[in-house]
Amino acid sequence: MRSRLLAVALLAATLAACGEEKKTAPPGPEVSGEQVSFAPGSPQVAAIRAEAVRAGEPMMVRLPGRLVWDEDRTVRVYPAFAGRVTRIVAKVGDAVKPGQTLALIASPDFGEAQADAGKAAADLALAQKNLTRLRELVENGVAARKELQAAEADFARAQAEAARAAARVRLYGGGSAVDQNLVLAAPVAGVVVERNVNPGQELRPDVAMANQPALFVITDPSRLWLQLDATERDLPLLAAGKTVRIRSSAYPEETFTARLDVVSDFIDRETRTIKVRGSLDNADRRLKGEMFVTAELEVPPVAGFAVPAKAVFLIGDRYFVFVEEAPGRYVRRQVQAGPERGGKVPVARGLADGDRVVVDGSLFLQQIFAAAKR
Repeated sequence: MRSRLLAVALLAATLAACGEEKKTAPPGPEVSGEQVSFAPGSPQVAAIRAEAVRAGEPMMVRLPGRLVWDEDRTVRVYPAFAGRVTRIVAKVGDAVKPGQTLALIASPDFGEAQADAGKAAADLALAQKNLTRLRELVENGVAARKELQAAEADFARAQAEAARAAARVRLYGGGSAVDQNLVLAAPVAGVVVERNVNPGQELRPDVAMANQPALFVITDPSRLWLQLDATERDLPLLAAGKTVRIRSSAYPEETFTARLDVVSDFIDRETRTIKVRGSLDNADRRLKGEMFVTAELEVPPVAGFAVPAKAVFLIGDRYFVFVEEAPGRYVRRQVQAGPERGGKVPVARGLADGDRVVVDGSLFLQQIFAAAKR
């Protein structure tokens, strides 16, 4: 009997607790006209966030881009002759000066150029001796003057050929000896940022220029180029000489300054974007080549309000936002909205200064309206 009474008491307590829970659960949202209200303490309100809007706030346009080497300060080094790499002197990160050796190449083709220079020098010496001999013979009346003129012409040709062959060898770091050692030298001062060659590698200039990257890339990393992809709508904001702010995920709390140099005169037919190029100082070398960045351009204040794009939604051909009238009470308003720019939508009519517009949860509120009309 006592066990039965205890079971009945437990069942009664459970039913009472369930009744209390039903009594304490807040009612669902109520829809009246264009207004939706939540009971005080409703947990659904915590998922809704509103922000006050102010008239005349500037809008910001953000364009994707990347940083590349300044091509005015960059040189890509290719081999001038075919051959085999015997030694690599420079490595990535090395600072080099003009004429500094990057690599050594054993090149029969270069040896042939050295041999041509030696042969031209020998021909010049022979032409010089022949010219001297004929001058003496003409002075003594033994040889005709036309023979002297022919010798002078031969000497001039030999002199020009010797100068050409010697200059060609000197251009690529060769001396008077025929050693077939081609010195691949740095043409400018800078930093080696890329190396695409290994010891023992066979090189062919025709193949390297067509299908392979440069053996070495030398640049001045203290100056970088900025490449942006803009749209037709952004054209009024873009002009050579304009300053823009640059942000990188590597330094989220910092901005860098760049100047626009060139705005393309045509639109890419496939991507429908406009190529924009700028430049920026990188003296501390914190920014790196091929780094993805975002450029920020400030748009003049619009007539009305700049509202976050996620706060505005479309029903048919009309735009709406939700405005927070009081905690837990929201009203749907039709607005006159313009095209999105940089995550913001200009709203000309439908809002007042200081209105708190729902930026998180507007679609949730619209679903409540849609469910209430079913």
